[in-house]
Amino acid sequence: MDDYPLLNLFLTMMYIFLWVLWFFLLFKVITDIFRDHSLNGWAKAAWLIFVIVLPYIGVLVYLIVRGRSMGQRDVKQAKDQEAAFRKYVQEAAGSEGGSGTGNSHVAELAKLADLKDNGHIDQQEYEKAKAKLLA
Repeated sequence: MDDYPLLNLFLTMMYIFLWVLWFFLLFKVITDIFRDHSLNGWAKAAWLIFVIVLPYIGVLVYLIVRGRSMGQRDVKQAKDQEAAFRKYVQEAAGSEGGSGTGNSHVAELAKLADLKDNGHIDQQEYEKAKAKLLA
């Protein structure tokens, strides 16, 4: 370890970081090529060949030409995933109780919690109403 200076260690760590960053960017571009529905098959094949044959130039050109739409697709995918998660949670919460009454119980409990949080009812009234609702 005496013949390997600290600066060389730092440079080695930086090269490894840049190498990992490069592969992350390369795979991000390749997945975006296949995720884009506005490109036809030939355009996807051309971009993929360009990115594989000339990787540095291909990735940089792709980011310059299609970077904005790449970001928009990322945002749209995140929104779609969040909407699907919210829908799943609502369906799961509504399915309790069997005959569809679970959803109304959840709504009533939410209203009770709101009333308690706003100070319209105290803790005792809240507990009584909750017990009555759940009975």
